[in-house]
Amino acid sequence: MPEQAKVVLITGASSGLGRACAAHLAAKEYIVFGTSRQPAAMPVGVQPIALDVTNDASVEQAVTAVLKRAPRIDVLVNNAGMGIAGPIEETTVEEAKRQFEVNFFGVMRLCQQVIPVMREQGNGRIINVSSMAGVVGLPFQGLYSASKFAMEGFSEALRFELDPFNIQVVVVQPGDFRTRFTASRRVVADAFASPVYGALFQRVLQRFEAEENSGANPQLVAELLHRIILAKSPRFRYRVGAWFQRFYVGLRPFLPEKFFANLIATHYGLR
Repeated sequence: MPEQAKVVLITGASSGLGRACAAHLAAKEYIVFGTSRQPAAMPVGVQPIALDVTNDASVEQAVTAVLKRAPRIDVLVNNAGMGIAGPIEETTVEEAKRQFEVNFFGVMRLCQQVIPVMREQGNGRIINVSSMAGVVGLPFQGLYSASKFAMEGFSEALRFELDPFNIQVVVVQPGDFRTRFTASRRVVADAFASPVYGALFQRVLQRFEAEENSGANPQLVAELLHRIILAKSPRFRYRVGAWFQRFYVGLRPFLPEKFFANLIATHYGLR
């Protein structure tokens, strides 16, 4: 099958990084299926599929809908995600569950539906969009980081399990990009009014938002995704984003833990 005829399924493709990736691959003449709870918002050339990644039946129906229109699924891009911000102490278990339902169990649901398809066809590639926050636990985004750390471990185990079936697993770790993620971030109830954390949380959140709003162009992720699809033997992990974020994350294995913690705390105004 020619590269341009490869079938790509991208979750969360109506906005942000997913939209940029879907539009870029469609322009390269791939057969692109984009999922969203609002499928009408897809870019030109992307075939829309309604999907709620938190719902088992919705995931099964979405994959079935793709296979009715295409003979195979060559690439699955698990991009759909959301963020919850707030103090861990004041985050409810229900809020934490919502974070994991989207960012972790959503990925698991898609993989469990698509892997049998790839195994039967004899090959495939699963690309899980994690985050640099899946390498460094970020203050006041603890549950978001936890969901991405979980995705990292899940992806690493899955990589080994699927290797005998010629199915490759790749993790992409974006830094901050200019997307709707900032505006759509959920804040823990009463986090701003907290007598313990309120002022500190507001200061750190402003730093997050400033870096996101001045972040890189999502097209960088789209171009990286295309290179990963084209690669005969892709790496397991790729980082993409601002140089200083990639630098910090890359330094972590080589620095004393206390020194690295001081860097992060100072960067976010906690010291």
